[in-house]
Amino acid sequence: MTTPPEPSVPPGRSPRPGRKLGPIAPTVGSAHRAWLDPMRESYLASGLTLSDLSTRVRFAKSKLSELLRGVGLYPRWEIVYLLATELGMPNWPLYRLWCQAAFEAHKSSEWVDDCTERTTILTATHTAPPLDHRAFRELVETDYLLFAQAFLDDDQRDAAVDDTFDILWLSWDDALASQDTRRYAWNVLRATVMARTPHRDGWPELGMAAFDTAVLKSLIDPADRLDQIAESLKLFTAMSRLPAHQLDVMVLRRLYGLPPENVSALLGVSLAAVRSDERHATRFLESVLCPPPPTEGNTP
Repeated sequence: MTTPPEPSVPPGRSPRPGRKLGPIAPTVGSAHRAWLDPMRESYLASGLTLSDLSTRVRFAKSKLSELLRGVGLYPRWEIVYLLATELGMPNWPLYRLWCQAAFEAHKSSEWVDDCTERTTILTATHTAPPLDHRAFRELVETDYLLFAQAFLDDDQRDAAVDDTFDILWLSWDDALASQDTRRYAWNVLRATVMARTPHRDGWPELGMAAFDTAVLKSLIDPADRLDQIAESLKLFTAMSRLPAHQLDVMVLRRLYGLPPENVSALLGVSLAAVRSDERHATRFLESVLCPPPPTEGNTP
């Protein structure tokens, strides 16, 4: 997710004084960014200044600026919770994401417990997401898990999808206000999955998928299975070089066999775009896997 530009000033408010909030530090990890991006968006949309927040949460303005840019030490939950309360953010998905980022920052379980001791009752209360968020999750979760499974092992797959819906919960108003909620949500899923996916030479690895194809499961002979794995690995290595939108379509269409209409609905793009992406991706893969023989004039 990217940080939006400074919004227009809400009616009745004076222009925000002072410097604009700086960008997120490049050293911020993916788990930290997962909750920091929505918090920054909530702050920028609130019309509040850092001075306003400083007064309300009784925390130095400079420290709030550091927290919202991911600078310095990883923040303790107490201040994140107070800031989220002022910004009207749900604390349960925020807390889950904050905990994961704390462990990514090499914080101990004792440190996490100590941070949350004063807010245990409020933090531990599992509140339900909005009804339309829950309905959306029920509609797409199975297919989201399929996509994540192409890149991640089972535990990482489940965590990535859970994180996706937590991030969506934190930014649900933005998702609903976007041009297409399905497309907004897919972009969150993709960014979350890719942040966890091993990459080689800048390309995501699809190696796990080679062991989970329908063709492979139908084979009994060990030699046939080895040949199929080798063929699948070659195919998926080529697939990983596709542009993002073509890769998504090919994973859903060719690996899992979803109908084009389902892929269109899932990605929030037109059916024509799905068919075009599949056509261009197929041509690329054929050129890589089945290159034309050299012409007689080019034969060494």
